[in-house]
Amino acid sequence: MRHSRVINHLGRTSSHRKAMLANMASSLIMHKRITTTTVKAKALKTFVEPLITKSKEDSTHSRRIVFSYLKDKTAVSELFREISPKVGDRPGGYTRILKIGNRLGDNAEMCILELVDYNEAMLGGGEAAKGKTTRRRRSSKKKTEAVVPEKTEKTVGAKPVNEKSKKTEESASETAETNEDPGTEEEK
Repeated sequence: MRHSRVINHLGRTSSHRKAMLANMASSLIMHKRITTTTVKAKALKTFVEPLITKSKEDSTHSRRIVFSYLKDKTAVSELFREISPKVGDRPGGYTRILKIGNRLGDNAEMCILELVDYNEAMLGGGEAAKGKTTRRRRSSKKKTEAVVPEKTEKTVGAKPVNEKSKKTEESASETAETNEDPGTEEEK
């Protein structure tokens, strides 16, 4: 009977499961977020959070313990140099699971597993990145429309023209202006 057996074996042998979790943990440490199935993310969360707690104390012993789990020097150095100072005051809960729906191929439930302190969108750093906007050429068109009083219909020749055909005429005249060579604009 499996009373109080909480580990999910993920349909793998012990060695395969340990290798897979070590690879996923080093990917999470290096990239700060990974996309995987929800079941693997929950298993990885229980695997990686004790390692992050170990990294708070930077000693040779704790580095060797973490290396025995991860088996990747660059991931261990990244964990101790960058991640542990950032999560030093957090008492636990270093990762977050965001569900993103089901995978198309086999309908497996997918999620994003990320380190909590590295999500700039949720921390409020996203607004600073949005500050710069691109300038478009069409902005001058808005100024000319503000000067000309707008009418819903006007007559050109014998046909009444509605608002949609007016916009198509303006866009056609605008493309004609942009197709002219630069020498003709200077002569005007």
